[in-house]
Amino acid sequence: MVEVQIARRGVHDERVLAALRKVPREAFVDEGFEEFAYEDSPLPIGCGQTISQPLVVAMMAEAAAIAATDRVLEVGTGSGYAAAVLAELAAEVVTIERHLPLAEKAQQRLGAAGYANVDVKVGDGSKGWPEKAPFDAILVAAGGPSAPRVLQEQLEIGGRLVMPVGRERGSQRLIRITRTAANKFEEEDFGGVMFVPLIGEHGWQDNP
Repeated sequence: MVEVQIARRGVHDERVLAALRKVPREAFVDEGFEEFAYEDSPLPIGCGQTISQPLVVAMMAEAAAIAATDRVLEVGTGSGYAAAVLAELAAEVVTIERHLPLAEKAQQRLGAAGYANVDVKVGDGSKGWPEKAPFDAILVAAGGPSAPRVLQEQLEIGGRLVMPVGRERGSQRLIRITRTAANKFEEEDFGGVMFVPLIGEHGWQDNP
């Protein structure tokens, strides 16, 4: 999967590729989907959500440029798979999921896989996690109409926010916002993507 579906399609960060090789994706899919775990496609995980395709997880992790000493916030825990990949790259990962059943299952999976450096919270991810801020990187696994200012302000100076943004729920651009000074941010565009909507106070207000 890593060689054919990810490395050959433009992801070259060796730490990211190594993390993807190490995380057992079959441990983060629902029962009955194990045989599809290493296909480059999203899979259903309940609550109308999906486990992101590995290429997208890799693209976001590479764009976030995560160092081994970084503290990372993930918005949208889902199955816990991406959090596990991030845990291989960073010193600490905190992740927020708005669906309690998914959060509980992800916590169990992460614990069973031995990831002690991940903290799972249930809540509105569009607000971030102010009590744990600032973060070196924030990754949002859901598309919002814009990048919430509250998330940008939870970045360290030099920190990176990677998320899909688009005025239509079914179509977004993957962007990276880097905090270069207290009140200065730079934005880069990594191309078109498609994510579930970011529901919350600073995202879409309700489900379509």
